[in-house]
Amino acid sequence: MNKTYAILGAILICLGIILGALGAHSLKNILTLDELSSFEVGVRYQMYHGIIMLVLGLNAKEISLNSYYLFGFTLGTILFSFSIYSLCADRAIGIDLSFLGPITPIGGGVLILTWVYLIIQIAKSKNKN
Repeated sequence: MNKTYAILGAILICLGIILGALGAHSLKNILTLDELSSFEVGVRYQMYHGIIMLVLGLNAKEISLNSYYLFGFTLGTILFSFSIYSLCADRAIGIDLSFLGPITPIGGGVLILTWVYLIIQIAKSKNKN
């Protein structure tokens, strides 16, 4: 087991549950339907990547882990999901955060590159199982 991966994954999952509940209960009267839908996308991707980090961390002995996965999934999730959260909340809090718009696709790109790297490492693995 790799505790760093497992703990960060569990933290992302826990925060995803909290933010999902916040969106479903408290923000539905504050955000527009489009903003709420975008917020939910951020939560969903945060949960997906928290789960993969938890799985990688719990199976570290079977997987050749390195810091690229941890860095990529963490940075990508923060840039992608948290920029969406900020963009959804800017109207409600009265602060123009539209400058964060370009951060979302950068975060998505980091996530995609990390997944491609993981796929390549799995394909190159000597483990035949």
